[in-house]
Amino acid sequence: MKNLNFNTAFKSPKKGLLITALLVAQLGTAQDKPEEFKGVIGKTLADSKEYWPEPVKSPKGAPNVIWILLDDVGFGASSAFGGLISTPTFDQLANNGLRYTNFHTTAICAPTRAALLTGRNSGRVHVSGFSHTILSAGFPGWDGRIPSDKGTIAEILRENGYNTFAVGKYGVTPDEDATDAGPFDRWPTGKGFDHFYGFLGSQTDQYNPDLVEDQVHITPDGRHLNELITDKAISYIQKQQKAAPGKPFFLYYAPGAAHAPHQVATKWSDPYRGKFDKGWDAYREEVLANQKKLGVIPANAVLPERNPLITDWKKLSPDQKKVYARFMEVYAGFLTYTDYEVGRVVNYLKETNQLDNTVIFVAIGDNGASKEGTTEGTINQSLFSQGVSDDENLKKNLANIDEIGTAKGLNTNYPLGWAQATNVPFKNWKQDAQSEGGTHNPLIVFYPNGIKDKGGIRNQYSHVIDLLPTTLDIAGVKAPEYIKGIKQDIIQGSSLYASLDNAKAESLHKVQYYYIFGNRAIYKDGWKAGAAHANPFTAVKTAGNQAPAPSNFDADVWELYNLNEDFNERNNLAAKYPEKLAELKKLFDEQAKENNVYPLIDWQDVITRKIHNTGPDKSKSLQDLIKQVTKPGEGTTAAGSSH
Repeated sequence: MKNLNFNTAFKSPKKGLLITALLVAQLGTAQDKPEEFKGVIGKTLADSKEYWPEPVKSPKGAPNVIWILLDDVGFGASSAFGGLISTPTFDQLANNGLRYTNFHTTAICAPTRAALLTGRNSGRVHVSGFSHTILSAGFPGWDGRIPSDKGTIAEILRENGYNTFAVGKYGVTPDEDATDAGPFDRWPTGKGFDHFYGFLGSQTDQYNPDLVEDQVHITPDGRHLNELITDKAISYIQKQQKAAPGKPFFLYYAPGAAHAPHQVATKWSDPYRGKFDKGWDAYREEVLANQKKLGVIPANAVLPERNPLITDWKKLSPDQKKVYARFMEVYAGFLTYTDYEVGRVVNYLKETNQLDNTVIFVAIGDNGASKEGTTEGTINQSLFSQGVSDDENLKKNLANIDEIGTAKGLNTNYPLGWAQATNVPFKNWKQDAQSEGGTHNPLIVFYPNGIKDKGGIRNQYSHVIDLLPTTLDIAGVKAPEYIKGIKQDIIQGSSLYASLDNAKAESLHKVQYYYIFGNRAIYKDGWKAGAAHANPFTAVKTAGNQAPAPSNFDADVWELYNLNEDFNERNNLAAKYPEKLAELKKLFDEQAKENNVYPLIDWQDVITRKIHNTGPDKSKSLQDLIKQVTKPGEGTTAAGSSH
């Protein structure tokens, strides 16, 4: 808008009316710069000409879009990628769509979700850690508050004629905002979603979830959360299509599954009884063979060694085998049931002739398989207050084996051996940002009207930040310069659009950093350098029992891998190529500065209260802060856990 002298202008009726009209147009702006009034304003209506901005419409033929994000599922769990857990819906989507074999997450839930929703790195959008009080810090990359200049996919699509719905886990609302008093600008409805139904935290009871609808907590009715969110998703679509037939929608479907607590009806877990009695070592071998047949890993792939924390299945006692197998039966049932509920949405779209023009992205996991069940598995113990030996834990689990998977199992999580098994072919697991085992997840893209290579394999390197620009390209939508009058930051993701019909399309995502509470890595053009920090598994297990050792980032040992030739990191090349390692470490420093990763914060800083040690939380103990985010559904506060 041209600068005007307001004192002079308002002395003139014509100029005053013109400025008033321009200001009204400016205040009504939704997305881009203020739109100029293109009519004519005279002294009378006869001398004037009306002007109405064009109503917002989606691009012609724009598809419906569904993003499905599972929780705590490793690369080797789902049958769609060779796992031994039946997921027929995912199989169908993959067999009629594309399998992306080189897709990456951040290694833990909240950073993955923040990056996914914004198309920008988690540190850049202030979620290097979590939005939970206990896991956030007063620094730009760590405060857990996504800024308004980092607009979400929902905000962008809504500004372009889409209805937008989210169901399930949100995970990036600050604890202090997550009450019915708000403020609500960091709730899903404040970040572009027309409607939200689910939970705001990181973890919740599947039968008594801390349930939210739009901007109010509600009382759950006792049904499984998967059923609730699926019913609501279908209801949203039904109502929208009745009110505005043909208008496209965006659905973000993010179940709490298969994050702890693993809770599911025996209808789903009992069919797996006896299926895992051969143990986790046999599981790994069988899945590796399946993955080779599917073509989702190289034909010459070799399993990494069994982690030293995991016992050879053959050396376990009968009691151990009994309990451990039951944990896995329940986890498998949980994942299969989740697949069934996704299938209900897919079948509804098919029955209503909407499926062909719907693009579905399925990210099977927001990180690698979870290590948080520790070596023995957990049923209802808090991760931060176990305080018992492995033998004591086994005895408790054996005595309460019938509670595994039930409403009484408030923190049911399988033991470490199954985490490695469901993470085939990678080493390590969730939280290990330095390792493919923490960050390498399956991705399925299904789009009947846009994909000809049904069942195709795609090997382009990609990351969660790439789904937003890919979606915009498919929908024919440009990234906005402004949202609600706020100039937007750059979108960092790279579109996968060219790969939809070209298996040999160039990998556009060239550089990617990773950082989760000390563990860190940097990727560039197939090379990757990473450093493991103080083992978070050990930190979790010893919390409350002994003071952890002081952090020393300089003592961390960096490793180097050529992923083009060694995709699952078996051959450390750090000693052979020191110059390449130095180059990548320098690049990590540059990326860390650019993306607000500094200062480096680790689990010791969390446990010893070196962060969030000021203001109203200064006097609260670690356990007090944990209680803020681990409450079951009560209709009053947000539920969650530290992971």
